[in-house]
Amino acid sequence: MKNKINRRDVLKGSTALALGTVFATRVLAEAPPAEAITPQLIEAAKKEGKVVWYTSIDLSVSEKIGAAFKAKFGIEVRAERTGAERVFQRIGQEYASNVHAVDVANSSDAAHLLAWKRQGILLPYVPEDVAKYYKPEHRDADGTYAGFRATLSPIAYNTKLVKAEDAPTSFKDLLDPKWKGKIVKAHPGYSGTILTATFEMVRDIGWDYYEALAKQNVMQVQSATDPPKKLSLGERSVMADGTEYNIFLLKDSGQPVEAVYPTEGTPFIVGPNGIFKDGPNPNAAKLFQNYCFTPEAQQIIIESGGLRSLHPQVKEHAGRKPLADIKLMKEDAEGAEKASEEIKARYQKLFRV
Repeated sequence: MKNKINRRDVLKGSTALALGTVFATRVLAEAPPAEAITPQLIEAAKKEGKVVWYTSIDLSVSEKIGAAFKAKFGIEVRAERTGAERVFQRIGQEYASNVHAVDVANSSDAAHLLAWKRQGILLPYVPEDVAKYYKPEHRDADGTYAGFRATLSPIAYNTKLVKAEDAPTSFKDLLDPKWKGKIVKAHPGYSGTILTATFEMVRDIGWDYYEALAKQNVMQVQSATDPPKKLSLGERSVMADGTEYNIFLLKDSGQPVEAVYPTEGTPFIVGPNGIFKDGPNPNAAKLFQNYCFTPEAQQIIIESGGLRSLHPQVKEHAGRKPLADIKLMKEDAEGAEKASEEIKARYQKLFRV
């Protein structure tokens, strides 16, 4: 599996546009004032009638967010769901062709938002709840994006194929010969979640781990949402990475899966939302961005999506291990961005995919 276009290609294409200083690095003096959802904003958004959201969130979750938004405001959400790297590539290709089709984008690779901010194509906009409740590390200081959702990339196992006492408790446990041919994992060239997770793993554990894992006859899939699904079907006994939220959703539906939070720490992935200032539906985009950070929308991503919220006023799902009780690997979007091409190239060589 090879990407025809990588992150650098996209940025080169984007900078070829005759847009003057639009794509120059820009740092704002400060974030704009926070904005609330007002009757005037709702009315203006209704006149546009829809919002286009490019997202790497699981399709069923994006559809639930869209349905709730439509039920509340009568405005359609056209959710275009694919892997985070594909979202990034698509927007780069569209902007290189002077096509402005996206209103709001969500990526599981926060580095994408850093790139779009540098290009000057994000609209500084601060939803009321972000200003009131979100920690500085989960919101851009200049107001161009904020962490809409978070997830983890744990180990997990099929409870019908693996006994709890035999399940791996660390990433290094997966290198045991008994797991050869029984592991599934996703690809950092497709998934922003896995790119971020791989960066954190390499930083904290080292490439030696992946060199050894590559010899374990791993089933390679694309999206971070795929390993949990393969696990539930019994196609593999253990997953080396993937989305925690899909494990939750599958388990809630009665599937035989269980998450494990490794002793080394679990990769932590924040997925920001940002508005594109040249999007076709600017008022609907503002309304949607504002709604996404309300307790109502955040509760949906927890209860229906199995995700983690960064909103401190939102309750965690009963029965799930609280985020505060899990040893997390530290997220570093800037570091992941700088290392992304090296990670993808080295991973592809190691796993031959």
